[in-house]
Amino acid sequence: MCATPIAIPEPVIDALRNARHIVVLTGAGVSAESGIPTFREAQTGLWAQYRPEELATPEAFQRHPERVWRWYEWRRSLVRQAAPNPGHLALARMERLAPRFTLITQNVDGLHQAAGNRHVLELHGNIMRSRCSREGRIVEPDPNDTHVPPRCPHCGAFLRPDVVWFGEALPADALTAAQEAATDADVFLSVGTSTIVYPAAALPFDALAHGAFVVEINPATTPLTPHAHAALRGPAGRILPALVDTVWNEENA
Repeated sequence: MCATPIAIPEPVIDALRNARHIVVLTGAGVSAESGIPTFREAQTGLWAQYRPEELATPEAFQRHPERVWRWYEWRRSLVRQAAPNPGHLALARMERLAPRFTLITQNVDGLHQAAGNRHVLELHGNIMRSRCSREGRIVEPDPNDTHVPPRCPHCGAFLRPDVVWFGEALPADALTAAQEAATDADVFLSVGTSTIVYPAAALPFDALAHGAFVVEINPATTPLTPHAHAALRGPAGRILPALVDTVWNEENA
């Protein structure tokens, strides 16, 4: 049986068609549609005995570096099995069709880049990258290094995942660029995010304060819902393709 067609409200269509700068913020809901469990859902099997807060902190890494590294290796294995879903692919199409487009993500899986987005601001880092725990430089492990965690080839310190842990600040450059984009947006889409994790959760409100037309795409209500100009209920993998097809139909998107 065919799925019910998704009707996109005319004000949303008009706002997107007339937008000079479209900004999109994505959260865990987008990746969940690719089969990647959300951060708190990922505790299964061996890792069910730990809470994420017991593993994703600088203190946990200092106390149990091997345990933390192995947890992230397990999570990386989940990412390697995943592929971009229709929501990711629709955002890549949107980037090609919009006059100016900025994608901001709280996800760490790199699926936006895999889908074809060229310019992605990663607020929480990328789980597939490693960096030196002492110097902060991005560096990949030597494949012949048998240490767990591997050692930095430059200084010998442990390597760590290039992600933001509890108690750590977001990467300053990415956050500043995201804030600047939000305040410059004509249309701001908040997609698959609960809008409760700050400072990312402030971005749609920054956009609202600067006159942007704000659209929320989410199966459930969030703190943003009563403030958004439009709330499209449903998964990103259904809503976003319909949105792109409707708005840019003349370009045969």
